[in-house]
Amino acid sequence: MSVSDGLPVVRTLAELAGLAERHERLYVRWSRGPEIDLTRASSTDELTGLSLPGLSANPLDVEDWWQGRPGQLWVARRLYDYSHLPHEKGPGVRPWILQGRERGRGPDNEPLVAEVRPMCWIDPQVIEEARVAVERLENPWGPLRRTGR
Repeated sequence: MSVSDGLPVVRTLAELAGLAERHERLYVRWSRGPEIDLTRASSTDELTGLSLPGLSANPLDVEDWWQGRPGQLWVARRLYDYSHLPHEKGPGVRPWILQGRERGRGPDNEPLVAEVRPMCWIDPQVIEEARVAVERLENPWGPLRRTGR
């Protein structure tokens, strides 16, 4: 990992999968970064404007139903599924990894994470690797087919 803005940067999908294997309670967050997020330590429900009891993020812990499939493909799926967010949320939004404790669920049933410890940034090349990994599957799953990456 290299270092950017004080946080290491994961440069490959294999490196990120390895990190997820070594640590529990890791999450991907798409935002302008921990420096901004940790000043308020909560997300906001866009529909109601309510402050949520943690930062919305997506877990990297492999679920039991994954049934021994490669951890690298799990991580690819978690990244690819939300890779549209920088286009929707605007300039400066990028993925980073945090460790923390779930405090509840958000309006889209996403984990809300508190006691956040920033771990690393994710290089854009990792997102491209995730896209390639998902799209090369014989039967890529439906909701992950997004236009305008």
